Amino acid sequence: MWILISLLTIGLLVVGFLWFTRKVWFFRDPDHTNTEQDLSLLRSPVYGRVSYIRKIKDGVVVSEKKGEEIRVKDITKDDWASGSGEGWLIGIAMTALDVHYQYAPLPGKLKEIRHHDHGRNLPMFDLWEYVKITWLRKSVQLFAKKYVFENERQTMWIDAEKARVGLVLIADKFVAKITTFVKEGETVRAGGKLSFIGRGSQVDVVVCDSPDMQIMCREGDAVSGPLSVLASFPASTDLPIPNVLLKQESKL
Repeated sequence: MWILISLLTIGLLVVGFLWFTRKVWFFRDPDHTNTEQDLSLLRSPVYGRVSYIRKIKDGVVVSEKKGEEIRVKDITKDDWASGSGEGWLIGIAMTALDVHYQYAPLPGKLKEIRHHDHGRNLPMFDLWEYVKITWLRKSVQLFAKKYVFENERQTMWIDAEKARVGLVLIADKFVAKITTFVKEGETVRAGGKLSFIGRGSQVDVVVCDSPDMQIMCREGDAVSGPLSVLASFPASTDLPIPNVLLKQESKL
């Protein structure tokens, strides 16, 4: 009898925990309205974990494992709007335990929103990768996986003072939908809410024409949306270096 009661109790606790994470924890909405509007900093647009950082040259990135050149256009499904063909690509994976809102990584104007449909989305993780990144909170290498190029996505382009930045919201196999709260032509503030992705997903940050941008994160780092700085742009010689930048540099 006691064994049965114990099993039922454990079962109810598991069901309750899963219900809480999916129906309550998943929809938490942190307030980022007081985010500093620093034009020289590129903040994380999402909560999650940095899965890859790649330099873009001549509009392509190179897969070290396969030795293949991958066009950035194959990820954005759109012209990536670079005059020089140089920049950066930063991929951030989100799990069921992360905040699922997306935020503007820097102040600017939202120039374009492009939705690219796909008949069948592929899963982001295999079972072990899912356990590792979701429950063990460990890094998983996701660069050049098929879903990065084939799954449904929404690409949002922001024109900022220092660069043009693209956010590529890549759907997972089990994604419900992407809800967008902004429109083309709107001016956005750093930390301003842009969209919400149902279930797990990934957001790729594409930075155009900024080869000298200083990366301030590493692959495997956990990021907390606008609270985390991904990179900084070269500062003008007549401007002081922000304290937050000095603090981040001391950690690298």
